[in-house]
Amino acid sequence: MTRFQFRKIAHDDPLINEVYRLRYKVYCDEWGFEKPEDHPGGLEIDEYDRHSVHMGAFCRESGRLIGTIRLILNSELGFPIEKHCTLTADLSGLTRDTIAEISRLAVSKEFRKRAVDGLIYNDGTLATEQRVVSDVEEKRKHEFHIIMGLYLCMYLESRNIGLTHWFAVMAKGLRILLNRMKIRFSPIGPEVDYHGLRVPYLGAIDDIVKGVSTNQSELLRDFRGEILGEGLADDST
Repeated sequence: MTRFQFRKIAHDDPLINEVYRLRYKVYCDEWGFEKPEDHPGGLEIDEYDRHSVHMGAFCRESGRLIGTIRLILNSELGFPIEKHCTLTADLSGLTRDTIAEISRLAVSKEFRKRAVDGLIYNDGTLATEQRVVSDVEEKRKHEFHIIMGLYLCMYLESRNIGLTHWFAVMAKGLRILLNRMKIRFSPIGPEVDYHGLRVPYLGAIDDIVKGVSTNQSELLRDFRGEILGEGLADDST
């Protein structure tokens, strides 16, 4: 059993403001990706939120929200990846309503380590990667459990609503981190300068889950029962 629990947070749930508040701390205060003056009241909100499904990671002991991520669904706004990136891969075989874009991964600072920060939000380096890999193998740091739990929560919701693919715009370092968890995406366009250097990616959800189930079965067993209202037994055996 991990220290954390994970669940979807509905738009009418009072905790949704905690999601926006945590995002403000990470994206405005800590990393400066967003301007504080654009987000009054200390809540980082944008036009895609009303078309998104939000996931939360909670500290089991305190019940406090300590991590979040969202899935942006297809709408009249399109996807942010289409606005900020040049997509060169052939996506004509995909149905837009079965795609969502992963966005706004945020983890409370007290549950992050500096080396992992360099991977999630910056370009990362080989030395950084080696330190993080060592941490995982020896100590299985909290932030890895939080990120894995959020991704599993996204998978269960994606399965429930019929999604087949995820878009993502990621720093090189986050891709390294996800690869170590066997969560693998394919690049679909060139690197762009958007909140730092980022690359657009596409992942087939079933392929991602198969990779994780095959290579991380022990870790998946730790998460049985951690995602509230959902069972992981069928997906982790």
